[in-house]
Amino acid sequence: MQHTLKISRKIDYGLRAMIFLASVKSGEIVPFREIARRMHIPEEFAAKILKTLATKGLVKSTRGKLGGYALAKPMAEISFLDVIEAIKGPIVVNLCLSDKDEGCKLTPSCTMFAVWKKGQERMLEVYREATLDKLVMQSLPPRPV
Repeated sequence: MQHTLKISRKIDYGLRAMIFLASVKSGEIVPFREIARRMHIPEEFAAKILKTLATKGLVKSTRGKLGGYALAKPMAEISFLDVIEAIKGPIVVNLCLSDKDEGCKLTPSCTMFAVWKKGQERMLEVYREATLDKLVMQSLPPRPV
């Protein structure tokens, strides 16, 4: 199912969590509550989002007392677009660009189609190029007290 792109809280929180995991020592396992607290994400959202990201193969989870999350792939191989699509599915800026039946019936003769298509291509290019290795935080938010 495709969605028109809206930068929802869920996407924002997912990106925050992924940037945080990219910013810790490689391979470090971080409890979801620590990610939530340090990145100002409600814990219930963090748990659901991290579970989704694990299902999509972007993070790996470890169970148990010392459990938590870490990136599942090198940070240079994970883009904004990967995170957005893992959370919301494939995106289109306008339904006329959708491959699904809900697309616009005017598309064959529509003069706006080329503009929407060009805008989507540029947006997706920006999100593809924004990889986690380019977004690492130089200083992490303080640990919760």
